[in-house]
Amino acid sequence: MTKLIKGDFLPNFTLLNQYKKEENSHSWLGSPVVIYFYPDDNTPICKAQACSFRNRFDEFKNLGVRVVGISFNKSETHYRFSEKLNLPFTLLSDVKDKVRKLFGVPKAMLGMAPGRVTYVFDGNGKLIYIHNAFLQSEKHVKAALDSLKKNN
Repeated sequence: MTKLIKGDFLPNFTLLNQYKKEENSHSWLGSPVVIYFYPDDNTPICKAQACSFRNRFDEFKNLGVRVVGISFNKSETHYRFSEKLNLPFTLLSDVKDKVRKLFGVPKAMLGMAPGRVTYVFDGNGKLIYIHNAFLQSEKHVKAALDSLKKNN
C-alpha cells in the first residue's frame, strides 16, 4: 500500500458514482478537488460529516472546488444516502478498497474500521493538504476550506 504525502499528484482511478456512472479522477484536473474517505454510509459520524460538507457546499462551489466522498458502500447505498441527506456532491463506491489502498488511508479503531481522511488537491492535481481525524468528522470540512483559501 502506498501512502500519499503532500506534494504528490492525484492518482488516476475510476469508480462508480451514486448514479452507477463511471467517474475518472483525471477528468477533474483543472479544478481543485476535495476527496474525503469515510467508513460507511448511514452511521452517525459519517452522516454528520456528509451534512457538514453539504451545509458548506456553496463555499466550495464559490472556490470552484469539486467535493467527492468515497467509501466501500455500493452505488445503490450511496444513492439512498445521498437522496436522504440531499447531498449536492459525488459519492464514489470503492467496494474492493482499491482506491483507499492507492491513497494509503490508514485503518482506524485498532485496525477494525476504514479510516476517515480528507485530501485536498489543487487544480493541477497536486496534493496540498491532508486531514486525518477519525472521530472529529465535522472538522474535516473546516480544515479543507481553510487549506483551499490559504492556497488560493
